[in-house]
Order: sequence, then C-alpha cells, then structure tokens
Amino acid sequence: MLLKIKTASALFLMLLIFSCGSSDKQHQHSEAVNSASSKIKVLNVGTFHFGYSSDAHTTEFDEKSESAQKEVRQIAEMMARFKPTIVCVESVPEKHVALNTLYREFLKNPATLITELGETSMLAFEVARLNGIDSIYGIDNHMGYNYSVGDFIENSPDLENSIDPETYLELTNHPFKDYPELAEKEKHFDDLPLPEKFRLMNDPRYLDNSIISNADKLLYVGIGDEFQGAENAAIFYNRNMRIFSNLNRIKMSKEDRVFILMGSAHTAFLREFIERSPKFEMVNTLEYLRD
Repeated sequence: MLLKIKTASALFLMLLIFSCGSSDKQHQHSEAVNSASSKIKVLNVGTFHFGYSSDAHTTEFDEKSESAQKEVRQIAEMMARFKPTIVCVESVPEKHVALNTLYREFLKNPATLITELGETSMLAFEVARLNGIDSIYGIDNHMGYNYSVGDFIENSPDLENSIDPETYLELTNHPFKDYPELAEKEKHFDDLPLPEKFRLMNDPRYLDNSIISNADKLLYVGIGDEFQGAENAAIFYNRNMRIFSNLNRIKMSKEDRVFILMGSAHTAFLREFIERSPKFEMVNTLEYLRD
C-alpha cells in the first residue's frame, strides 16, 4: 500500500513538473508570436532600373510605351495591396524636396506615369498614390566602388589574379549553374512580361546571386598579396549598411507598414539586415506578385 502511495505521488510530481514546463513553453511561444506580430511589416521589393543606369547590368525597357505603362500599373496595384503607410526608394535623403515636388506633380495628373526617375517615379509614386501617402522617403547612399575590378584584372595581360581566378570566372560566367530554371529565365530576361521579371528578381535564389555578383565574387580577386577585390566589396557592403541606417532614421511606429523599392542588389542586402532586426518583419514579396 505504501509503495502504491509513493508511486502515485511520484507520478503526480512528474505530471506537475511536465505541466509547468509545458505551460512555460506555451507562454514563451505566445510571447514570441506576440513579439513577432508587433514588429513593423516591410514589403522589400527588388527591381531593375527602368531608365538609364550606370549599373553593370541594364535591361531594355521602353518606359514611355503604352504597354510598359500598363504593366507598371499592374505591378503597382499588386504592391498596393500591402497597404503601406511609408514608401522608401533609391534616392538620397538630400533630394527629399525635389523627390516630393515631383511626386506632388504626379498627384495632380496621375493619368500618365512620370518616367523622369525611372522605377521610382513610375512604380513607387503610383503605389504611394493608391494608398494616399503624402510624402516619399529616399534612403540611398552614394559610394563609388569598382565592381568590375575583377574583369579588369582578368582582361589585362600584364596583371594576374593571385587569389582564385577559377572561382571568380565560374561565378561570373555561370551565376545560376545550380538553378537551370533560373538560368533559362535570366537568359531571356528582356523577353519576359514585367510581372514575370519581378517574380524572378525577387526569388530568394536570385537575390542571393545579386549579393554574389555585386560583391562576394570580388573576394576571389586580388593582385599579389593585396586585396583589391575585397576592398571594393567592402565599399558596397558599407553602402548598403548606410542604406539600412537611413531606413532607421525614419520615425515610425508599430502600426506603420513600409514599402521599399530599390535595385535588387540593395534589396538583397536589406533582406539580410531586416531578417535579423528586432524592429522589422518582412512579408513574402512573391505573395504580392501573384495575379
């Protein structure tokens, strides 16, 4: 009888401990959910530059054509479903007045998209208009860096890449080797409809490659015991960290919803910073690019 009592007591104690542990875990999970839900939502969208660009890669796009204007409005309507309260674009903060002067001109006559600032004045302005936003923020930061230093070294008979030319050339010539479906789409990028271009550029694997092709592949480049590649990659990393810092200069509350439109390489870096931020929570861009 005594043995049965001791056994029952032991079982009761174990159940009590387990129950407390489960309760603690449930409480912790609830706190984590509440914490995540209280973060500022961000729709972080990558694009190519609609107009002239000094970037290494450019895309044929007649932004003044009727078909282009129609496709841009289609993308804008998709993005507008996010219902942002803050819109950020690839413009430096110093041009805030000029940027918003042009935006207000667009608001007076929104029947025709303004092409002056490419994707900023065509797409971001329309997303902002559809959501009744008064002012747009530029968060860019300009820093000159030589993204073609590796190509220069490889194409110069008098210079030699002393770090790892094989890997550099592999990343340069076959960027989507492990993803043949992306390679095929990239091969025919100019022929894709605009929504499909955006779906490709915001694919997580494409964004990974944006960091590699703009910065990380330079880590395999250098002359002698020097670090020409790494030094230039560091400048690009620095630029994107400054962009994220500019985002954090904007006063916002937990109720705000932030739409960011920038070149895909900047989008890729922002994704990395935002994912680790205690302040922000990214939504799935591809969910907003569905028809």
